[in-house]
Amino acid sequence: AAPALHSDLLFIIDELDKSYNRSVRLVQHMRKVQQASAEPERFWEEYERARQERYFEFPLLERYLTCKQHAHSLVFIYILRNLLLLLFLAATCLYLIFLHLNIFFQDEFSCSIKTGLLEAEPHIPPLIPCKLVVFSVFQLISLSVGGVYVLLIPVVIYNALQLCQWDKGLLSVYEMLPAFDLLSRKMLTCPINDLNVILLFLWANISELTSFSRLNAVSTLRDTTANKQDIDTVIDFMTLLAGLETTKPKP
Repeated sequence: AAPALHSDLLFIIDELDKSYNRSVRLVQHMRKVQQASAEPERFWEEYERARQERYFEFPLLERYLTCKQHAHSLVFIYILRNLLLLLFLAATCLYLIFLHLNIFFQDEFSCSIKTGLLEAEPHIPPLIPCKLVVFSVFQLISLSVGGVYVLLIPVVIYNALQLCQWDKGLLSVYEMLPAFDLLSRKMLTCPINDLNVILLFLWANISELTSFSRLNAVSTLRDTTANKQDIDTVIDFMTLLAGLETTKPKP
């Protein structure tokens, strides 16, 4: 599953960054129109024309993500992987428990030293009690390994249960871009599908997604902007673009 997942992540990261860059270029163009025009209504006319000509939209990515909602190959392998991890961890812990129940309280073993020159000595018993230093070391190592495996079991269970709910933190940030309404149109259905697996891995590699941090900053600026009609910079345009439907003046 790794090659297919890797290609999916590269494609989605590239498309998300492209959608952000297209929005920035469009905002820069709208800013030039607003600065060159003395009519404030010209800005809104340009915005309506951009929406009609589908400058904002990137249907390829949305359709691809929607298609992944109906695929279950990655989620099947992901669940199988976690089940195998739980099986191996539980088997190892049971083996260590069984081993320690048999020999944990034993510090002496019967050893035979009647070999070589000592084999003909009649006063040497066939078996003598002896202590093994390596046994104490083995006890410490096995207890440490068993403790680590026991701590890993809830981690594996937590990772598997992540599929029971949508990770909407990433898509909600990109919904501030116009026409990206995968969540608002309630296209997200049952979370146990390939799209949720991709979102989990995408969130784990969020540093590779350049546009996410920028959009996150724009979202913060949007909430702190005092006068949204005072448009001087590209950032002001982006914050206005994020909440355009609520800031558009009524006729």
